Amino acid sequence: MSRESGESSPGGYAPDMDTRRPLRTLAIALGTAGLLISGCSSGSSTTGASSSAPAATASAVPAALKTYYAHPLSWRDCGVTGFQCTTMKAPLDYAKPDAGAIKLAVSRKKATGPGKRIGSLLVNPGGPGGSAIEYLQGYAAVGYPAQVRARYDMVAIDPRGVARSEPVTCLTGPQMDAYTQVDQTPDDAGEVTALSGAFKKFATGCEQRSAEILPHVSTVETARDMDVLRALLGDDRLNYVGASYGTFLGATYAELFPARAGRLVLDGAMDPSLPSVEMNRDQTAGFETAFQSFAGDCVKKTDCPLGTTSASDAADRLKQLFAGLDAKPIATGDSRKLGESLATTGVIAAMYDEAAWPQLRDALTAAEKGDGSGLLSLADSYYEREPNGRYANLMYANAAVNCIDLPPAFTTSKAVAQSLPTFEKASPVFGKGFAWASLNCAYWPVRATGTPHRIKAEGSAPIVVVGTTRDPATPYKWATSLAGQLASGTLLTYEGDGHTAYGRGSDCIDTAINTYLLEGTPPSDGKTCS
Repeated sequence: MSRESGESSPGGYAPDMDTRRPLRTLAIALGTAGLLISGCSSGSSTTGASSSAPAATASAVPAALKTYYAHPLSWRDCGVTGFQCTTMKAPLDYAKPDAGAIKLAVSRKKATGPGKRIGSLLVNPGGPGGSAIEYLQGYAAVGYPAQVRARYDMVAIDPRGVARSEPVTCLTGPQMDAYTQVDQTPDDAGEVTALSGAFKKFATGCEQRSAEILPHVSTVETARDMDVLRALLGDDRLNYVGASYGTFLGATYAELFPARAGRLVLDGAMDPSLPSVEMNRDQTAGFETAFQSFAGDCVKKTDCPLGTTSASDAADRLKQLFAGLDAKPIATGDSRKLGESLATTGVIAAMYDEAAWPQLRDALTAAEKGDGSGLLSLADSYYEREPNGRYANLMYANAAVNCIDLPPAFTTSKAVAQSLPTFEKASPVFGKGFAWASLNCAYWPVRATGTPHRIKAEGSAPIVVVGTTRDPATPYKWATSLAGQLASGTLLTYEGDGHTAYGRGSDCIDTAINTYLLEGTPPSDGKTCS
């Protein structure tokens, strides 16, 4: 969600990305805190040359935007087997479409057959800040069910400000290393000043390196880009699977273009009606729920590094470990040591998927013995830090989108301090860090353009909203809320752990979504799978 509160990294909203990939991109957003009526495509299926721009919606777009909606796509081989790539143009500022354009990266893998092609299926893994193209090429175009890939061209666009699409940049690698190690649970005035200073330095770096794009990376603008792409692909309606923050993006599209919303799947839903502070507090509680599930599983094992008595005792053991690392960081085999902030990020990263729990147990066992390499590896996966010390732009884009989409949760350190009891009640383990992380947007150089509001999307086709009962990053109650807001929303529930549900092993969930994508028939509202 452009809003998930996130802890651990001095940044704000928490991770919210689809995690059905290697741990490298486990979450997405600590640094600033993861469908419809069918419309057959009339687009060209040529593979190398320019395809003709469709005229299906030419009369429905403002005159000032017609050149963008009519600009042909020229597809080329990506260098990745089976994938094609192109760029599309969009206005930098939709309010002034003649003032300049930006180029946005697009990739697709054409429908494989058999069966009649339905159209294009756009995918987005969340973040904000996650590369949709990386997600498409690394997972969706090979990991989505074969019957879906057979009948849809699988398509991804890196949102403006992300990865290959005019990426936001803020800090150098060494500067980002320092930023991720700042104490995010300050114990005195000096540490509060240091944390506030880190947020200010981050914001200043973004302004210095990305001033032109920063005012134009909102979710509304990205949703409008998606509509331009829909037209260029030759589709009368947008078919879409969005995870985590991608659900907010999909819901925003339906709000702006309800008649063009096709089959929309919103998996791991966000609640657009919540202000930042409530969103952050809800997410804090979500990570506590996920940790309790992990701890309950861990204490049943004889080698659990957090003890073998109860989840409550395990939480106390983890807090003791964090306190010890706050006082004295430990070696990692890297030039960086593992302090409380990086350790917390590592634990949070593993909360996204129960498949990571064994790795977390091993990392905590090692940390107890003075070896921080395991937790550091988890944290680096979360931040998308490469072994050479370079960072992807995930956290920079995450902050940029979150801070423009909603007014800041807090504007002063005093306000954070006053809120601490409510955050620590939501999570005795993570609450303090999540609260302080919510201060990051207070220093952002661009004023927020969005506001919390309910999204109804009156007139749209049925929209499937998916919620997981113990989802850490997008709490289940957000899915129930969004499904209730949408005029055509239908709620599909997965009783289980982890972030998002589609493609994570539930035949019940996958069958319901596949049926919807392929036949246009949504599951019955309130359907529950386990």
